[in-house]
Amino acid sequence: KQKMKQLILKAKKLVIKIALQIYRPIRQFFYDIIHPEYSPVCDVYALMFLVDVINFIIVIFGYWAFGKHSAAADITESLSEDQVPEAFLVMLLIQFGTMIVDRAIYLRKTMFGKCVFQVVLVFGIHFWMFFILPGVTERRFNRNHVAQLWYLVKCVYFGLSAYQIKCGYPNRVLGNFLTKSYNFVNLFLFQGFRMVPFLTELRAVMDWVWTDTTLSLSSWICVEDLYANVFIMKCLRESEKKYPQPSGQKKKMIVKYGIGGCIVFILVCIVWFPLLLMSLVKSVAGVTNQPLDVSVTITISGYESLFTMSAQQRNLIPFSPAAYNELANQYSAMQFIVNYSPEDIVLAKIKSNASLLWSISPAKQIVQMLNGTRKEPMSVFFFCSISVFKMRHGKELLLVNTIEGIVHMLNGSITPFTNIRTMLSHSDKPQDVDKMAFFRNITIKLQQLALNSSSGQVTEWWVIQEWNPTCSGNACSKNMELIIYNDKVSPSSLGFLAGYGIVGLYMSVVLVIGKFIREFFNGISRSIMFEELPNVDRILKLCMDIFLVREIGELELEEQLFAKLIFLYRSPETMIKWTRESKKQ
Repeated sequence: KQKMKQLILKAKKLVIKIALQIYRPIRQFFYDIIHPEYSPVCDVYALMFLVDVINFIIVIFGYWAFGKHSAAADITESLSEDQVPEAFLVMLLIQFGTMIVDRAIYLRKTMFGKCVFQVVLVFGIHFWMFFILPGVTERRFNRNHVAQLWYLVKCVYFGLSAYQIKCGYPNRVLGNFLTKSYNFVNLFLFQGFRMVPFLTELRAVMDWVWTDTTLSLSSWICVEDLYANVFIMKCLRESEKKYPQPSGQKKKMIVKYGIGGCIVFILVCIVWFPLLLMSLVKSVAGVTNQPLDVSVTITISGYESLFTMSAQQRNLIPFSPAAYNELANQYSAMQFIVNYSPEDIVLAKIKSNASLLWSISPAKQIVQMLNGTRKEPMSVFFFCSISVFKMRHGKELLLVNTIEGIVHMLNGSITPFTNIRTMLSHSDKPQDVDKMAFFRNITIKLQQLALNSSSGQVTEWWVIQEWNPTCSGNACSKNMELIIYNDKVSPSSLGFLAGYGIVGLYMSVVLVIGKFIREFFNGISRSIMFEELPNVDRILKLCMDIFLVREIGELELEEQLFAKLIFLYRSPETMIKWTRESKKQ
């Protein structure tokens, strides 16, 4: 037993010795990183943020590579169908979350937190990319090119983050990294940064949360807004010094037409944008939308359909250029026909025999109903349903002799075709003739087979044919032909705009943009006192002093300088003295 105890003690000592040999170098390595004797202070957070933004864009536009059996498609199409792959959502949230955590560590300047975050991120990203993601997407990493691109950009971030850890965080973070120089490049980049939705607000709130300050959130946002406006004015004043305009000289034509002409062109395009869009979408970028199915139903109100038949595939014949020219020469309604091209017109041939048998029993009920309305017109409904359009239906009137023909057919006394005519076809008015120029009358007949000895019933169905005055008897067409004019539809890429319509675009786009432009023109007079400042160097230095005393921990002085800044903007006389050009200049 004593030997066993000694062996166990020796084993424990050996394990502890080996563990300390591994632990001590690692601990010393991280201690030297966190507490370096000397390090060249650098700030590469802006580059790390830019790399994260690139990765964020890769995830958004390459979302299909992070879902199971997802094919390459348009992001707008998938969002319109409310389809979001789970792996894509996880990567999006993780990417956004790491950007927020990285900003918090940068503001607190904690090297220990940065080291822990770097180690966790390196192990977590590699475990996700090489083990979890291939299992979710069922695609190996070496076959997922979007994931490879995302990983390559992330490795650049790891390199920058490691360099930041090596050099350490700067002791003072003063303002935005885009406001270090006063030129047009920094001005445009800063304005673009402020135009990104919620980015400026999110940055201001995060800075306030993770920075020691005596200011309230509203006061903090006030300082940030004042500093942004002063920076913009500083860039404009520097540009005026670099490109001076001699007094008493008119503006050059290139300036007037370059700036004013562009503004006029943009305003005109905004005003006429809905009309131009709808016209170009239908005429230039419109997609032909031919029907896939055409169904025709003829009914007498209150009873089962007399005739039902549909046309598909080979019975839907597109118009040829020759047939289009013949149609245009045959009818006088050129203003209507020229709006369509030959591929927009389809000839639907409806078979003459009904697809369903006539099953009203006994037929005497409908005979009694028709006999009671011989002296008055009878309503017959004609329904035409097209698969990709709204259902259109028409209502025609039967004449007295037509009712008598149907009654005789139901009684079995006659078998010839009975003509169904429209009331407007007998009008001599030019407007009525032009209105009905595309319509033709039809003939209807009740077809019967011999009596079925087993069931004792007569098989009956209705036969519909077009009536042509130039033919008679069997010379008439066996099919009923419908000419269908199909309006072009907008392509899927412009469907989100064209779907609003002209009125919707004017209400949602033109009026909203016009309101912002009107606010810009109307608000100039109210901002003269704060924007037409000859020299903003003193105000800019006051803002930088607020940032500086905040970083070194002089919070009481920060509060006093902020009160001074507020007093300056409340006192026009003091503002004039502070922004006056110096005598030396």
